Amino acid sequence: MGFFKNQFSNVVEWEEFRDDMIFWKWSNREIKKGSKLIIRSGQDAIFVNNGKIEGIFQNDGEYNIDSDIIPFLSTLKGFKFGFNSGMRVEVLFVNTKEFTVKWGTQNPVLIPTPQLPGGMPIRANGTFNFKVNDYVMLIDKIAGMKDSYLVEDIKIRITSVLDQLLMKWISREGKDMFNLQTNASEIARGIREDLDMEVLDKGMTITGFQVMSFNYPQEIQDMITKTASHEMIGNLQKYQQVSMTDAMASGKLHGGGTASDMAGMMMGMNVANEMMKNMNQNLNQKPAVEREPEPANPSASQGGSKPKFCPNCGTKNEGANFCPNCGQKLS
Repeated sequence: MGFFKNQFSNVVEWEEFRDDMIFWKWSNREIKKGSKLIIRSGQDAIFVNNGKIEGIFQNDGEYNIDSDIIPFLSTLKGFKFGFNSGMRVEVLFVNTKEFTVKWGTQNPVLIPTPQLPGGMPIRANGTFNFKVNDYVMLIDKIAGMKDSYLVEDIKIRITSVLDQLLMKWISREGKDMFNLQTNASEIARGIREDLDMEVLDKGMTITGFQVMSFNYPQEIQDMITKTASHEMIGNLQKYQQVSMTDAMASGKLHGGGTASDMAGMMMGMNVANEMMKNMNQNLNQKPAVEREPEPANPSASQGGSKPKFCPNCGTKNEGANFCPNCGQKLS
């Protein structure tokens, strides 16, 4: 008798679970007496009857529908299973996790800028996060017409408006077009708020939006790199250190070879020359008050000693106070 008693029972569970699926609907089947409901971790089960939520069950586990579920349904709590009849309701399984999605502009976004009449073509990429937060809205706007909904569906909706939002927030308050990364956090915060309004009516919320990088056309990027390198050349030591590091990292410079020895010698000579240049500049720029004064009379620096030759006629002096030839005073 036990076999016949539950021969029509079934298991209500998320049969087609995918990690990138936002919800999946168990529908078009009757729930028989003795049936089980299985809720796995990260899932909520919502019982829906005629488009109305009857009950939401959030704790994972295995439940008897007739004893553990029906008593908690809003309008079906008095439902009694007949011998040949079952309860026809839909069960919506919702993925409760926070989804992380990568995004990137498919085409360059032309940002208006005075420097370029046609606009600055910029690409960008990053990630955004979202989750379901309103089951009533979700059922009313999406689940009432679809049996499942994927992350890709949300991504398509987000990327369709992303170009306009990037243009809006990059152009806002005259940001530096050649150094957008410094404003990435502010731009991302503004876009997140706008995107949240975009998906709010779908029962979802944008919990995060990040801009990982802005990419310029190659010509613009080369110009930015060249400008940065010119500024760095002002500090010769830093420039040479970076150049040597780049050469070693790229495999163009290997230790122990003739090329590396020559490069090291040349770099050493350059550093030495730069040091000598700096020393000469420092000496030339030393304040006059710090220099030792030169004596007006060379003989005074010799402690008052007599000159060996007369400065007037050139006659050799043997230590006399006056020149024996012309009488010139010598002390």
